[in-house]
Amino acid sequence: MTGKVLTQVHGRVLLVTLNRPDARNAVDADLAAELVLAVARLDGDDDLTVGVITGAGRGFCSGMDLKEFASGTSSDEFARFLQRGSVKPLVAAVEGFAVAGGLEIALCCDIIVAARRARLGIPEVGVGLFAAGGAIARMPRRVPFGAAATLALTGDPIDGEEAYRLGLVDRLAEDGQAAKMALELAARIAQNAPLGLTTTKRLLRDGFGLRDDAFWELQAPYIERVFGSQDALEGARAFAERRSPVWTGR
Repeated sequence: MTGKVLTQVHGRVLLVTLNRPDARNAVDADLAAELVLAVARLDGDDDLTVGVITGAGRGFCSGMDLKEFASGTSSDEFARFLQRGSVKPLVAAVEGFAVAGGLEIALCCDIIVAARRARLGIPEVGVGLFAAGGAIARMPRRVPFGAAATLALTGDPIDGEEAYRLGLVDRLAEDGQAAKMALELAARIAQNAPLGLTTTKRLLRDGFGLRDDAFWELQAPYIERVFGSQDALEGARAFAERRSPVWTGR
């Protein structure tokens, strides 16, 4: 481990910090591998329910390490993370900048919190590439098609306020407060039943854009698993007994 990704537990929330501040938290092979391990820890630990991803130093992430790319190496693990994300809910906390693959990390999360003056964009067309880490698919699900096209085709960034107005960002924080807001939001999410949360996340992602009949078909296998779970019974008992539930994820 190189320390290029740091983790810290806050109750049932895992804070994941991209830690290459001198390189604008650019993703090299080491950082990618450690990010994958951090997400695997989140998904594999029954005591953790939600993850928050943020960046050390002045920004979130500047994307792929272009120096490493120019040397002829690239990270397959980074591509796999951008494709698969996590099973459990993820919140991005963006300060400073989230550009190129950095914005695609944020888009891999379920909720994006950004500071007012953060800069967000996908400038790949300006360096002979295109945003191949999911932004082209995911941005039009969040913002109007023309806004997504403008961001992708010009490569020009927008600030946090404009991103919030468009719907690219879900919560707007004062500068320096994005991680605090994201952790508070994650803690609120983590109060809920883990099995219900992971199922809801999967249905939100996989069911987006489906016709109603296709969505009902997608949802059907999860009904018995979740509604017949120990947590479902615990939730009903806790409600009747006017106490906080104790979730097991089963």
